[in-house]
Amino acid sequence: QVRLVESGGGLVQAGGSLRLSCAASGRTLREFAVGWFRQAPGQEREFVSAITRNGNTAYADSMKGRFAVSRDNTKNTAYLQMNSLKPEDTAFYYCAARRAIVTESPQTQAGSYAYWGQGTQVTVSS
Repeated sequence: QVRLVESGGGLVQAGGSLRLSCAASGRTLREFAVGWFRQAPGQEREFVSAITRNGNTAYADSMKGRFAVSRDNTKNTAYLQMNSLKPEDTAFYYCAARRAIVTESPQTQAGSYAYWGQGTQVTVSS
């Protein structure tokens, strides 16, 4: 069992940046692939980004070039750097983890992840 806690959300103006953190406890994050998802009010949860155990990454099309996912296994933490934020990026952001083999591809489906954090709110003002 791994416990995930997100932090770093907040209010930012359009064009600004935020870095979200996903701190893991209970197990070493090295054993897990990590995904980031978001959910806006009245909308379904959507894929944002994912990073595999060996650092391969994937992004939703609307985030490519603006967001960057990374991980620091020595700190048991994954990150989502968000730049050039837009009002439509406003949502609750969640990190998720799945036990994975090293060579698997990044997983984009929320159902693939067994462990979830409580989320952090990101609000982008225009």
